[in-house]
Amino acid sequence: LLSLTLSLSLFSMAVWDLSVNVEELGEEAPPLKISVTSDLHIGGVILKIVEKTEIKKDWSDHALWWEQKQQWLLKPAWTLDKCGIHADARLYLTPQHKPLRLVLPNLLTLRLRVCFSSPVFRTVIGICKLLNIRHPEELSLLRPVEEKKKKKQKGDEEEVYDITSAPLPTGSIIKLANGMPAFFAESPEMESVYKMLSVSQPAPPPETITKMYRPTSKVDKAQVNGRWLDSSRSLLQQGVKEGDKLILRFKYYSFHDLAPQFDAVRLTQLYEQAKWAILLEEIDCTEEEMMLFAALQYHIGKVSTTEQLVASCPAMDDLDSALQCLEVKMEAETSAEEMLSVKPNSYLHRPKKQTLKKYKQFWFTFKDTSISYYKSKEESCKEPIQQMNLKGCEVAPDVSVAAQKFCIRLLIPEPEGMNEVYLRCDNEQQYSKWMAASRLASKGKTLADASYSSEVQSIQSFLAMQKTTPGNKTVQSDESINTHSLVSPRYQKKYKPKQLTPRILEAHQNVAQLSLTEAILKFLQIWQALPDFGLSYFVVRFKGCRKDEVLGIANNRLIRIDLSVEDVVKTWRYNTMRQWNVNWDIKQVAIEFNGNVNIAFSCVTADCKIVHEYIGGYIFMSTRSREQNDTLNEELFHKLTGGHEAL
Repeated sequence: LLSLTLSLSLFSMAVWDLSVNVEELGEEAPPLKISVTSDLHIGGVILKIVEKTEIKKDWSDHALWWEQKQQWLLKPAWTLDKCGIHADARLYLTPQHKPLRLVLPNLLTLRLRVCFSSPVFRTVIGICKLLNIRHPEELSLLRPVEEKKKKKQKGDEEEVYDITSAPLPTGSIIKLANGMPAFFAESPEMESVYKMLSVSQPAPPPETITKMYRPTSKVDKAQVNGRWLDSSRSLLQQGVKEGDKLILRFKYYSFHDLAPQFDAVRLTQLYEQAKWAILLEEIDCTEEEMMLFAALQYHIGKVSTTEQLVASCPAMDDLDSALQCLEVKMEAETSAEEMLSVKPNSYLHRPKKQTLKKYKQFWFTFKDTSISYYKSKEESCKEPIQQMNLKGCEVAPDVSVAAQKFCIRLLIPEPEGMNEVYLRCDNEQQYSKWMAASRLASKGKTLADASYSSEVQSIQSFLAMQKTTPGNKTVQSDESINTHSLVSPRYQKKYKPKQLTPRILEAHQNVAQLSLTEAILKFLQIWQALPDFGLSYFVVRFKGCRKDEVLGIANNRLIRIDLSVEDVVKTWRYNTMRQWNVNWDIKQVAIEFNGNVNIAFSCVTADCKIVHEYIGGYIFMSTRSREQNDTLNEELFHKLTGGHEAL
């Protein structure tokens, strides 16, 4: 009995060799072998390795990477036995923070140290803290498009700004100096880098824009969204190596607590992302809107040399209030009963069959969140021809000030499909009131809401900016204006610079008095008002269907798009969603909505985890409030987006 107990004791304390590669010793160096027992904890393993290297340095940032399992060993108190590590394990002792090339929305490339061991969500928090960007949950990392190997010509090398000497961000409060993180204030070189982050840069030459990738269809746009990194896993787990290039972008179009007095970098980078979305035709806009975007870019470029971003109004709780910045007044008279023009049979599901039909005049009334129409004003005391509840609908403008066309496009979700309605107004005053009422109704608000008058004013000011004054001799010429860097390639081909210059300068007259902050906010407001704003596309295959379709994900809804005609077929709002889940075995997303509506689809152009993360991410964004804007509930984010891995 005594000898058996002794042998069991010796077996449990068996000593064996563990091989560990140490990055500091170089790639060619053989792995170090250390003697360990199964009950030795990870912290003890690292201590043994450090002692054996005899290299005196700060090892506090180092951790063990287990290559076969593709995982970090970050719990120093866990034993080798608990981790499941045996003699055949290939371990690497390597720093957790490594250099990475990061392309920002303004196309500036930084070389900085980032965390390769934390989930990408936390890594992005660290990056944003270093760059002084608040609300990092709105951003994420993309893999770049694979570049074709070709001979590099002189001048092709990108300029990279090295800030790897920056201290790793700790704590929640950044020490500021002259309005910038203290690190950037330490030298003129670093200060110039921060200026490039927080001030809009001059437009690139037209050749640069024409060489850049431009998606030509929704399928092309869907390909981009397949490159998002998984927020729940670390960079190293996803195959990202030291020195690789990644792209930082705003992923979720839900901008919370935007305040220019604190958000110089965030606001500038958001403007740059919006600007490039316009120039590269990632989002569609009309010719008038393009000229206004060009005028605002031109103006922002001029005033950026003399002005800095400052607060333009006292309280900005979110992007909507930041963009409106108007005193809200309740008006006694807000009657919205007007004579409008509507396409006959416009409530039919197939609007393309009606495009050649003329508009017919009806009497419309607006009550609560519903519109009703009648043959005439006298008939309004009887039953309406049709009543439509606009709560949860999509509202899109179809406007040309030059052509005096003021139309409103409504997509009203119904159980059997989409009800597409066009309303045509007689003038811009009438349009402003009906557009404002429709937008509020889509959000479940009535005309009595305090924001109605400010919404009307905002729409009217937007229309005023699109007005041009043909033959106005006071328009100044600017021979130096780089028109082809201000409009997308479509208009570069359509017009010559001598045709674009007067149009852009005419539009500039309407925005010339804006400050830098007001101009950037106005640019974002127009961008946000575009029909396709904030839609991220994925090619999917719905259960029971034989053809691919497109799923658009926005901050408040999912839309189903027919690929053959690129028309919206169906819209589902998040506020009607009861639950969603993923069958990870067959890679299928299933969603249940109110009214026993169930959908399921597999993803063609992206991993279903990315779609799952998008939906959960937007639901997470909706949970944020002003009182909680200083703290980020990482646990809730991962519960909503991480899937089975988070559990």
